[in-house]
Amino acid sequence: KRMDFLSVLGWLGGIGVILFGIVFDADTGIVWENLKNFYDAPSIAVVLGGVIVALMVSFPFSIFKKIPRHLKIILFPTKFVPQDYISQIVELATEARINGLLSLEGKLQDDGDKKKGKKSDPFLRNSMMLIVDAVDPEKVKTLLETELDYLDERHAQDRAFYDKASAYAPAFGMIGTLMGLINLLKSLDDPDAIAPAMALALVTTFYGTILSNLIFTPISNKLRVRHEEEYLCKMIVVEGVQAIQAGDNPKFIEEKLTQLIPGFLAAKGLSKKGKKGKKDE
Repeated sequence: KRMDFLSVLGWLGGIGVILFGIVFDADTGIVWENLKNFYDAPSIAVVLGGVIVALMVSFPFSIFKKIPRHLKIILFPTKFVPQDYISQIVELATEARINGLLSLEGKLQDDGDKKKGKKSDPFLRNSMMLIVDAVDPEKVKTLLETELDYLDERHAQDRAFYDKASAYAPAFGMIGTLMGLINLLKSLDDPDAIAPAMALALVTTFYGTILSNLIFTPISNKLRVRHEEEYLCKMIVVEGVQAIQAGDNPKFIEEKLTQLIPGFLAAKGLSKKGKKGKKDE
């Protein structure tokens, strides 16, 4: 799996832009001492601690255990290429048309052996085995669509964790601001207490906004992108398996499945095919 450098660059770039805004001064240049103004331990405790405890109340521990896996999905994504799935399905449809559905069992076994070093898609293999085992078409349709619904629901629950964290972070930033303002108003007669109260009032909102807009919302959005890539390929498998079971022509199946691909992805696939064809020539 290749690392998604765009995500890494995005996070590093976001941190870099914020740091530049903190330390750069138009008159004196870089002023590293400014960083001290943006560090406040009580503010970190209020915002980060508040978000964590709110998430603990909102979600079961099983969701917390998935955080490393979510980061792995973002940084080292599994590639889901719709054109590859269509090619496999058309190849299986051709095999079924020539030698019958039972011949697919050997074909699927051979593909699994060839891909020992490369993980084959179990959803495609298991879906094809349903029609090899002569399961009723209506049952196949219901089973596969239920699997897609479950996938959608499971991924939506994972994204909801980060969506909630994104909402909680500015809220706890505002709570910290209110706490700081209350302390400020009660300490107007004590000049030494005004500065810490102002720091708590302002820095908590700063921390909450950064956590929301640089960490939690981007994670949720990237997980949504990964879900859509996987969901599209599995939807292609569901439609392809039903078409093979119905005995449709492989060319028709290819055309039908290509219609499911968004325009820009289909164009990308065609350009790759064109380049491959030129190389073969």
